[in-house]
Amino acid sequence: MLYYFFRFLEQFNIPGSGMWSYISFRSILALILSLIISIWFGEYFIKWMRNNGGTETQRDRSIDPYGVEKKGVPTMGGIIIIIATIVPCLLFGRLRNIYLILMMVTTVWLGAIGFADDYIKLKISKDGLRPIYKLVGQALLGLIVGLTLWLSPDVVIRENVSTQKQGTEIVMHKSNPVKSTTTTIPFVKNNNLNYTDVFFSWLGKYRSAAGWIFFVFLTTFVVMAVSNGSNLNDGMDGMCAGNSAIVCVALGILAYFSSNLSFASYFNIMYIPQCEELVVFLSAFAGALVGFLWYNAYPAQIFMGDTGSLAIGGIIAVTAIIIHKELLIPILCFVFLCESISVMLQVQLAKIGNKKGKKWRLFKRAPIHDAFRIKPGQITDDIHVFLNWPRGCWLESKITVRFWILTIGMAALTIITLKIR
Repeated sequence: MLYYFFRFLEQFNIPGSGMWSYISFRSILALILSLIISIWFGEYFIKWMRNNGGTETQRDRSIDPYGVEKKGVPTMGGIIIIIATIVPCLLFGRLRNIYLILMMVTTVWLGAIGFADDYIKLKISKDGLRPIYKLVGQALLGLIVGLTLWLSPDVVIRENVSTQKQGTEIVMHKSNPVKSTTTTIPFVKNNNLNYTDVFFSWLGKYRSAAGWIFFVFLTTFVVMAVSNGSNLNDGMDGMCAGNSAIVCVALGILAYFSSNLSFASYFNIMYIPQCEELVVFLSAFAGALVGFLWYNAYPAQIFMGDTGSLAIGGIIAVTAIIIHKELLIPILCFVFLCESISVMLQVQLAKIGNKKGKKWRLFKRAPIHDAFRIKPGQITDDIHVFLNWPRGCWLESKITVRFWILTIGMAALTIITLKIR
């Protein structure tokens, strides 16, 4: 809203009004405001939840070996993150921008699904929302995002082309913006891959439609995978919020590079007009997550719940899809990937063991972060653990910080893939 107001004032040469055209200025304002809202609103929200019975029930002591009483800690803290993200975007963003609209729809949509799950856990059943309903909600969002990117005339790119001139490589961007299913491949010199050309060139005149249908289903898969990965990562105080803030900063850098013609040429990546509004959104999102850590860091005063974790994963996935960097997700979201794979492997090995009448486990516990806080003796003798590491038990705060450090390293690797080819 304020963006349009000050751009109107710029016509009358009002001092300072021209600053609102700079993406850096609006992004910093969004970050500061989201940080303030998250900390200020968080205090009142925690008190309100305590007074109205919105608190966590006693955790399983076999999972929490420290004897920390987490009964009475409010949940649904994702509401803080969502409000602290949306409000700055409404104030400082260009509300007619298709990418900003998609990000806010993603945030509210998955936040609503997570809220329903948290509310059912608190008031009706400890099992929460049936998993199939959550998966259907995530799939519908993925379809909406994919179809919007396919059908909206505002979603275009300008392809990058490398040429040799006097022995020097020069990167040019085609003058005509086009709709494209092209994505960026990490660690490859000519790093553009067009799904349509690679997989459907044999379909003739139907190749373009087939490529976009594939892109829509890929978008759906990525949204579901990353959203569930972040949900699994939300198991320790500050874990998911800290990891997500780091991922968010890396995505913000990639989005800025993609929206700036000079940087896009320097890094030899496609130029995506108007995606600079993603930087405003991600700045607000990062500020909201850091502000939430004020209360969620160990020992947590509030948990984010599925309200926050599902929305976080969706935001990361949709951002990567918009800037055509979805193939970088396994690197950038390495921690989320490990959490998901650890659960799948644990479940499958347990099923194989059950058929043989044995209790087999690959890790001491899954998701993988729980394996680091299991004390010796907590695993009964009738359970065989194939990877019984680490032998000791780490403090929860140490596990969280070490996972943050791992995410920082993977985020840095993600960014430098633009030059390592």
